[in-house]
Amino acid sequence: MPELSLHNTDQISRDISRQEITFSHLLEDLIDHVCCDVENEMQRGLNFTEAYSRVKQKMGSRRIKEIQEETLYLVDTKYRYMKNTMKISGVAGTIMLGFAALFKIQHWFGAGIMLSLGALILAFIFLPSALGVLWKETHSSKRIILFISTFLTGLLFIFGVLFKIQHWPGAGIVLTMATISGLFFFIPSLLASKLREEETKSMKWVYILVAIGSACYALGLLFKIQHWPLSTLLMIIGLLFLFFIAFPWYVWHTWKDENSVSARFIFILVGSIALIVPAAIINMNLRRTYDTGFYIQMKQQQAVYNYKFTKNQSLLKGFTDPVNISVAEQIHGKTIDLVQLIDDAAIKMVVESEGKPGLPVFDPQQVSQTESGSEIQYNLLKDPFSRGPVKNYLLPGCIYRQKLEAALTNYSDYLSGLSSGAETKPFLGLIDASIYLPGENQGNSETALMTGLHSLLLFKNSLLTVELCALTSIASH
Repeated sequence: MPELSLHNTDQISRDISRQEITFSHLLEDLIDHVCCDVENEMQRGLNFTEAYSRVKQKMGSRRIKEIQEETLYLVDTKYRYMKNTMKISGVAGTIMLGFAALFKIQHWFGAGIMLSLGALILAFIFLPSALGVLWKETHSSKRIILFISTFLTGLLFIFGVLFKIQHWPGAGIVLTMATISGLFFFIPSLLASKLREEETKSMKWVYILVAIGSACYALGLLFKIQHWPLSTLLMIIGLLFLFFIAFPWYVWHTWKDENSVSARFIFILVGSIALIVPAAIINMNLRRTYDTGFYIQMKQQQAVYNYKFTKNQSLLKGFTDPVNISVAEQIHGKTIDLVQLIDDAAIKMVVESEGKPGLPVFDPQQVSQTESGSEIQYNLLKDPFSRGPVKNYLLPGCIYRQKLEAALTNYSDYLSGLSSGAETKPFLGLIDASIYLPGENQGNSETALMTGLHSLLLFKNSLLTVELCALTSIASH
């Protein structure tokens, strides 16, 4: 009967030891068992490499780990309790999140409660028990950073998604912390662990490319959710690394060494689809919500403004009494001055958002002049969710906010002082700046450009409504 050389035995011992077998007696038994199987295969005329490859193929990549898990499950009560807890909580939390998603889509009662309970179960029962199981199975101090970063990243991600779906404050901060934890702790520690285990140089490069692609894609997804610039570029770079370089390289390497498709390959393929499809749906949903929400609403508000402007002009032309004509023209002139001041603020916000920090653009193509005033092509804005312009032009204390409030005060005082002011006064509340523009302590640093432009357009429509009431009141006297 063929016998293994010392070198062959050392190679089998190294391969099995790399599986992180924590029971010393089990490790010796497994080495002895595999050596016997290899010798049996060699007795059929195979050399060591062929025999060892066939034995590994019969066992599968997970069989050594499964033997240790089965042994732990039988002899360690605490491990058995943690493993059962992990399984039950993982299934329960996932089912609850699934039903919460269904209830959320159907707008049924209880979606928020189930979503919160599912997140709590996964975060505070499943993750800790899974961490305990992994530690029991490996006792590897080299992986302690990986285990802790996995727990921390998973915990923050679960609560970040929960807060985002429930529209609770702090969602952006939690998601950002989850991404930072993943980028700087989880992905590097996982990559280091894989590089230690892998002996093939080409597969090490595959792991490095996967780490780079995953980091870029996760960062791009965060930027997309938070409406930050460069999100699309980061997601494209991540996808290029993952699915056009790393994945084909992995497929070539796997099929070169294996005669059939393994369960691991299928799992990676399904996992890749599970990663990309939800992210693409989120991306499409954000884009669709933005298009059908802000663009259409802004277009409708602009149409309302044009209609009101034309109607006020028509009413103004209908005056015949010289005294009334003079008063009506003064009202209209003051209204136009206010509209131009509002347009000026909107244009300056667009100019700032379209340029670079400290280098605003001049004569932006998104702004055109019409008979009724300035009109912005909102669908052409490059950075519609920019935070800076609103902070610089609309917050309390800003120069433009002060100029606008002073002009509104003069406008209201003028209308109140007219002989028909008593009839107009009830409508002056429509042009209260605090109704439309950001106030104190309202999360102003998070107010996007498009939101600010929408507020200014609503403000202009209310201003024309007040002008219409004033002109109608004068015409009736």
